[in-house]
Amino acid sequence: QVQLVESGGGLVQAGGSLRLSCAASGRTFSTYAMGWFRQAPGKEREFVAVITLSPGSTYYADSVKGRFTISRDNAKNTIYLQMNSLKPEDTAVYYCAAGLGVRVVTTMGYDYWGQGTQVTVSS
Repeated sequence: QVQLVESGGGLVQAGGSLRLSCAASGRTFSTYAMGWFRQAPGKEREFVAVITLSPGSTYYADSVKGRFTISRDNAKNTIYLQMNSLKPEDTAVYYCAAGLGVRVVTTMGYDYWGQGTQVTVSS
């Protein structure tokens, strides 16, 4: 089983940057696809980005392409989400998730979830 803990959320002004981290436990971390999702109040949880197994392909939601970058460090059992050019509509609780690499742009593709970290972007 995998346990995930997000960190790095906070308050930032529009146009600013923030870097989220997700630390995972378990010896099989490198075998999972790792994704980031977000959920704003009153809205469904939506896909943000995913990094798959070797060679580590990445996919992004259209809303964040060119602004966000997902990466992973298997040696540290950690994934990151670098968020640049932040917009107020990026405000949400951000969750990291681990899955087997199928249906990776939907919540159905993931078996393990962190508790989330709040990101607030002010105008």
